[in-house]
Amino acid sequence: MAYTEKRRGRDGKDYYRGRYLRPDGRGYDTVKGADSRAIKFPTKRTALKAAQDAESEAAAAAKRGGWVAPEKGRTTLGEYVLGPDGSPEEGWAAKTQDLAASSHQSYGYCLKHILPTFADSALADITSKMIDVWERKEKETGAVSSVSTYRKILHLILADAVDEGLIATNPAARRRGRGKRAGRASNRGPEKKITSALGALLLAERASLLSGRDDEFVACTAKSYTGKRWGELVGLEPEFVRPDGVAGHGVIRVEWQLYELDSGELVRCPPKDDSYRDVDAPAFLARLVMDHIARAAPEPCSCHRRRYVFRGRGPAGGGARREGPTLVDVAKLAGVSTGTVSNVLNRPERVAEATRVRVEKAVAELGFTRRTGTTGDGAHWRRSGFSTWIFEPAASGHFPKKGPYERRPVPVSAGPWPGLPVRGRNSQGRAEACWVPIKGGLTRHGLRHGHRTLMEELGTPKVLMDERLGHTDSSVSANYSHVTSEMRARLCEQLTEVWEAALSARLALCRTSAVPVLERLLREHEAALEGRSKIVSHLAPRRLPA
Repeated sequence: MAYTEKRRGRDGKDYYRGRYLRPDGRGYDTVKGADSRAIKFPTKRTALKAAQDAESEAAAAAKRGGWVAPEKGRTTLGEYVLGPDGSPEEGWAAKTQDLAASSHQSYGYCLKHILPTFADSALADITSKMIDVWERKEKETGAVSSVSTYRKILHLILADAVDEGLIATNPAARRRGRGKRAGRASNRGPEKKITSALGALLLAERASLLSGRDDEFVACTAKSYTGKRWGELVGLEPEFVRPDGVAGHGVIRVEWQLYELDSGELVRCPPKDDSYRDVDAPAFLARLVMDHIARAAPEPCSCHRRRYVFRGRGPAGGGARREGPTLVDVAKLAGVSTGTVSNVLNRPERVAEATRVRVEKAVAELGFTRRTGTTGDGAHWRRSGFSTWIFEPAASGHFPKKGPYERRPVPVSAGPWPGLPVRGRNSQGRAEACWVPIKGGLTRHGLRHGHRTLMEELGTPKVLMDERLGHTDSSVSANYSHVTSEMRARLCEQLTEVWEAALSARLALCRTSAVPVLERLLREHEAALEGRSKIVSHLAPRRLPA
């Protein structure tokens, strides 16, 4: 039965509170506003009317199964997400459905933006207005698309709280017809950059010159002509590259990927959205990859005990970092530069006697030992390292800003074309030229976009494009479209023509290459062109003498 209470405020004025019977019969609740605070009514009549309405609403909600006891919602969001003791193993993050390691990592990143604002707020006290204010502040300091993801995760958390009976409704749910009218274009990020077939070939050549080996050329070419995701390329195993495709072409099977977590760990897991598939590889690409496997003879990695087609550059997981005193430590103790220490270790005749003795004494005191042999190749590529030192310099002609180093052009020699990267001390001063951009802003994922665009230009059926890229089309028309061997063979032939046109354009720029695998391809293509020209000249009709 609803009733009222007369109270006196701090200002000495009287007000009334409305009280109503809870649907479960366990006491009374006070009429509260949107801010979860008791409403102070100026008259007894208005307080009683509000209490009666609240009692009716609570009874109707209980009948529908939507009423929640207020004390259940006093759990804070931080306690619900992390557990009562603040441990993620006991909270919502651990109770969620079976998630991939990448999803757990993404959830953790979103929670870093959610918890600072809502960790100490009781679930029942979180309102739509609070969430809208928080979202606007986040948008002022971050990317709009990221903030949208944060809100989706908050919505998911509160939806689970509703399912557990802690709160009655989800305040993060968006109400229709509210806010300004704006299309999806207002939240779009920058458009992905793509490049031509010749651009992809030149980029692969530059990547190989930067790494000093053929791996990057083969990998960039494979990504450009298959559209594989980065993790699928890094996780490609030799047994999934086969020559038994349609019409004499090959097949590259997507069965696993290596997903790199922020911790640096590479997790072997199924491809995104379980997009297992066979990607048709034109004969030239299948041969290129299989020749690379035969030449590299990959050994099992130490982290997964499996063989992978492509290796990283430098020991994986920071293996290049050594324990114990370093060259820098010796230089500091001796009061000289690291270059002087290097000269003492490698060319002692170039160093003054007193300096050499001081350095040797520092070496003995610290117990410094020289690393013997070469560091070799790492087990796998790393996202940041590959982008910073290989892909972005190859695409833009500049090393990106990294730590204390500002963005700077790639120093190269004047020849052979397109110029060899200059390394070591004063590389910028010793360089004779620098690379011009192939496509500024191009990313690894941009090669996947470029492959899709190329297939559009070639008139490839949509059902084949979706299958090749691992996309899902749930439309009715897609249910009636099917991939045929004729479609696959035609696409492989078209991609081969694109590849040969790119090689011809590369030959027109320069007949030679410092990349061994590309040099071989150019020689073979040049011989094929000469053979075709001889056949054409032999078959051409000859004029009879007058």
